[in-house]
Amino acid sequence: MGLFKADFYRFFALGFAGGALLVFGVMSHGSHNSLADNIVPPAQAETAQ
Repeated sequence: MGLFKADFYRFFALGFAGGALLVFGVMSHGSHNSLADNIVPPAQAETAQ
């Protein structure tokens, strides 16, 4: 007898995978940038004096 039934783990895994796909789908929808550019902006160099 475990703490949770096997159905709990299965539905948790399916929900996590479905949620991750939804998040990545929304982040990449309509954007032609890479996923890294949406999270961390590209670096810009400071001008020399």
